[in-house]
Amino acid sequence: MKNLSTATTQPMRSRRVPFDPSRHLLAPAQIVVSPETQLRYSIERWLGEGGFGQVYLAQRLGRSSTVAETVCIKITARIDGWLREAYFGQLLAGHPRAIRIFDAFPLMQPGGQALYCLALEYARHGDLRAFLHQAGKGWSEKAVRREIAGILEVWGKLHRGQMLHRDLTPLNVFVCDGPRLKLGDFGIVRPQSDRRGITARTMNAMTAPSEILAGAAPKWQARDDVYQVGQLLGMLVKGDARSRLRLHEVRRLPCSDHLKEIIYRCIGERRKRYESAAELIEALRNPPAPLKVGALRTLKGVHLAFTGILVKPRSVAARAARRAGAVIHGGPSARTTVVVRGRPNAQQAAGKDAGLKLMEIKRLREKGHKITLLNERQFWRLVDKR
Repeated sequence: MKNLSTATTQPMRSRRVPFDPSRHLLAPAQIVVSPETQLRYSIERWLGEGGFGQVYLAQRLGRSSTVAETVCIKITARIDGWLREAYFGQLLAGHPRAIRIFDAFPLMQPGGQALYCLALEYARHGDLRAFLHQAGKGWSEKAVRREIAGILEVWGKLHRGQMLHRDLTPLNVFVCDGPRLKLGDFGIVRPQSDRRGITARTMNAMTAPSEILAGAAPKWQARDDVYQVGQLLGMLVKGDARSRLRLHEVRRLPCSDHLKEIIYRCIGERRKRYESAAELIEALRNPPAPLKVGALRTLKGVHLAFTGILVKPRSVAARAARRAGAVIHGGPSARTTVVVRGRPNAQQAAGKDAGLKLMEIKRLREKGHKITLLNERQFWRLVDKR
C-alpha cells in the first residue's frame, strides 16, 4: 500500500527505509494465520515501513466473502498503535472513503513474543505522494473538489466524536482505482476532552502548521487538521506532494480564484480557518454568494474600512470619510459595517475577488455580520453629500 516509508510518529520528515532482510518481521512466501478468522495469508513482498510498523503485500488463501484476495499486512511489535488502528477500523467499517481493515490479530513468535497484525485493503496505486510523483501533473479542479470532500466525510465523522486526526498527509491518503482517494493510518488519532485541543507532541513535520512546529500553539486543534487538508488541496492542484505549499504560492495555482481562496483560508491565519469538516465540504461543493455592491444614504455613524487601489491616496479618503461622520478601521472586523472597494491589486492573495480583506468580509458574513460593500464612485458621492 505504501511504497515510500512514513515517519508519522516522529517530528521529522518521512524518509526512505532500505530493505534489510535481517530486521524485517515477515519474509516472502511466509504464511500468516489469523486465530480470529482462521484465514491464512501468504506474504508476497515488503512494501514499506512507517510509524506503525512494517507493511507487506499478501494474498488471502482459501475462500472468504468478506476479505479481499489481495491485502496489505501491517505488522508491529507495539500493541498501542495496533489497538487504535483496529478500533478506528471498526468505527469506520463500510465507509467508502476509509481504507478497510478486514482482520486484526496477534501473531505469536517463537519464545513467546507477540506481534500484532492488520489485514488492510490494498490501494493499488499507492499513497498520494507516490501517485502524484509518477503522474507528474495535477488533477482537474472538479476531481480535486470531489475527492477532498470525500476524504473530509471521514474526517468529519472523527471530529463529531471529538477526535483529532493530526496526520492528514499525502503519505496517509491512498489512491484506489478510479482514481479514488481513501484515508488510512489512524495510529496517532487522539480524543480531545474539550475544544482547546490536545498537546502537540507527535506529528509529521511536512504538513504540520508552522505555529505548532514553532511552539507558538502548544495544542493541536481541529483547525490544525484543516491546515493539513489545505495542504492536500494545494498538492493535488499543482501535482506535487514532495513539499508543503506556502501562502505566497497560492495565487499562482492553476485553479479558480474560489478554490485558491479555500486553500488560502485553510493554510492561512489560524483563527480564520474553517472550523469543521462540514463547513469545508460546503465551501468545496458550493460557490459563495458574489460580492455585490450595496447602497447607503449616508456615512454618518458607520464603521468603515478600505480595500483595493483608490484613485486618491487612502489618507485623503479616510479624512473625507471622517468628515462625513464615519469611524475608520484599518481592516474588516466584527464591528465593521461598510467596506469601500477600489481596483483589485494584481498581487492579491488568491485572485481578483480574494484579497485578504475581501476574504475576511466573506468570513464575517458567514458568521452573520452585515457588511455593506461600496464601490469608490458611491463612496465619493456620499462624501460630497454631507
